[in-house]
Amino acid sequence: MSDLNSPGWKRGVLIGLGVLAIALSIVVFIDPGMTVATIVYVAGIILIIVGIEKIISGIFVANKSRWGTVGLGVLALIFGSIAVAHPVFTGVFVIYMVGIGLLFAGISHIVYGVGSSQREPGWARGFSIGAGALAIAISFLVMASPLAGAVFISIFLGIALLIIGIEIIAVGVTGRMQMTSAGGRKINFKI
Repeated sequence: MSDLNSPGWKRGVLIGLGVLAIALSIVVFIDPGMTVATIVYVAGIILIIVGIEKIISGIFVANKSRWGTVGLGVLALIFGSIAVAHPVFTGVFVIYMVGIGLLFAGISHIVYGVGSSQREPGWARGFSIGAGALAIAISFLVMASPLAGAVFISIFLGIALLIIGIEIIAVGVTGRMQMTSAGGRKINFKI
């Protein structure tokens, strides 16, 4: 084995993780609605676990904010329980919140693009205004139809998982990770 490459077991693990990421991306593309419900369900379980840990540590660990820790633990436990009991309702609520967040982000980008006439070049202002308009359009789509919002979010998640999976497999096959520095130089890292 060459000194430039990593051990075979690390490469095998990376290839396995890459295949898993690609398989998950395929599942996301097949059933986007179930993807959002599953993410909400898993997040609810995590919130329940974190809530229990915060309650226990707030009761048994003496510090200044012990009742604040217990209170946050109770809130996490309540929100986690709601997410686990009603994952579809919680998913729709989260999708509406994403839509509202996109609306505010879009308005902010447009205001920045219009108001920065002296500081920024014209193409940067145009890009900011265009990105803001796109964010507002997507926010209206998401809020008008939560199902379309779930599909939209799932498609982006599926694309991201697919790209990450391919990248991880490439790193596992070659045994080296290549990055580009800010100056454009290629940097090789042994994994």
